[in-house]
Amino acid sequence: MRPDARVTAMNPTHLAWVQLALAIAFEITATSALKAADGFTRLGPSLLSVLGYCASFTLLSLSLRGIPLGVAYALWSGIGLPVIALVGWLRYGQRLDLPALAGIALIGAGVTVISLGSRSLRA
Repeated sequence: MRPDARVTAMNPTHLAWVQLALAIAFEITATSALKAADGFTRLGPSLLSVLGYCASFTLLSLSLRGIPLGVAYALWSGIGLPVIALVGWLRYGQRLDLPALAGIALIGAGVTVISLGSRSLRA
C-alpha cells in the first residue's frame, strides 16, 4: 500500500481546533501590521492587515462548527492579547505599566482555566 493511500479525513473536532489556531495566528499577524500600516497610508502593511483579518474571521467562523462561540472567542482574543503586547514591546519599544500587565495576566489566567477545566470544550 502506498503511504499516501492511507490518508484519511481529519476529525471535525480536530479540524475546528486547527482552524481556531490558524485564526489566532492570522489575527496576530494582522494586528501586528496595523502599527506599520500607519493609518492605512502604507500599502504593504495595510494589505497584510486587511487580508489577515479576512482570513482570521473566516477561520474563526469555520471553527465555530466544532467549538462553542464563547470558548472560541475567549481563546481567540485571550491568546492574541499577550502576544500583541509582546510584539508591541519587542518591535516598537512600547512598555506597559503594572495595571496593564496585571490585566493581561488575568486574561491569560482565564484562558488557562477555560482550556484546562471547561466542560464546554467537549460540547
